[in-house]
Amino acid sequence: MTQKILLTGGAGYIGSHTYAALSAAGHRAVILDDFSNARRSVTERLGGLTGAPVTIIDGDVNDAALLARIFAGHAIDAVIHFAAKKAVGESVAKPLDYAHVNIGGLTTLMQAMAAAGVFRLVFSSSATVYGDNAVPPTPEDAPLSWSSPYAFTKVACETILRQAMAAEDRWQIGILRYFNPVGAHPSGLIGEDPADIPNNLMPFIAKVATGELPEIRVFGNDYDTPDGTGLRDYIHVMDLARGHVLSLEALARTGESHLVNLGTGRAISVLEMIAAYSGACGRDLPYRIAPRRPGDVTIYQANAERAADLLGFRTELDLDAMCTSSWHWIQSSHNWRMAEDG
Repeated sequence: MTQKILLTGGAGYIGSHTYAALSAAGHRAVILDDFSNARRSVTERLGGLTGAPVTIIDGDVNDAALLARIFAGHAIDAVIHFAAKKAVGESVAKPLDYAHVNIGGLTTLMQAMAAAGVFRLVFSSSATVYGDNAVPPTPEDAPLSWSSPYAFTKVACETILRQAMAAEDRWQIGILRYFNPVGAHPSGLIGEDPADIPNNLMPFIAKVATGELPEIRVFGNDYDTPDGTGLRDYIHVMDLARGHVLSLEALARTGESHLVNLGTGRAISVLEMIAAYSGACGRDLPYRIAPRRPGDVTIYQANAERAADLLGFRTELDLDAMCTSSWHWIQSSHNWRMAEDG
């Protein structure tokens, strides 16, 4: 069944890839984004990728009047909600901003949806809701915790969603807990494009590969792991985008809400990632060992069985595909990024 979807934050990294996946699956989408963490040129690139004009509305998900106009002017069947702040370190410095955008944005959106009679929602959550003490591979029924204001907002939003479902049985909600999204679309037209020095491993490695940064810092090599470095469950962004399509379609097909991890179920070490990216870019990338960072855990790994059972979701793309697609994106985007940045 073809659906028309509102993608809040749909011009960003995961949102733009989900737009492409929705289009490939025959769905139509309208993007709402304030471009605080996305480039406006994504409109042209998504149009080139999908072969169709892209409808993007420039605005804030906390703007209730704008949301009312969007629902009145478009026959929206469902919403996929990405619009949120996501930098853990920044959230510590700006907790009120994170509460306003992440928690306030969700409640404003849901009120507008309810007023328009739209009750189908896919929510972008995070494995950070498991806190620092999760036992891997972590199942969805593990205790929830948080170690940053960002993670707290995701726990709070999930709580609000459960309360809304308990109060109004028309809500059909898919809660998707991401592990570590990486990689890019195989076309090289869209990918991750951090505006400053990234906190996440792969975009940091990519900046070393291009020469923008001198070396990779490996925070700790004395963990109880095969090579001494931390282990993380990385998922290709194209697999993640497909998971959103499957979640949306499962809600429409069954009418039943769900909560699932989206990960591979396999953990990859820092040194494995560096070696794989070195292979993708064709040269050995320099790194140095630095002290462990406070709060870093030995391993983050998903139990991904529920997503397979409920959505038929299994990842298809491996570490090599993650790295080669990222490097292709970096090379493809170099010229237009230089032009945009002046």
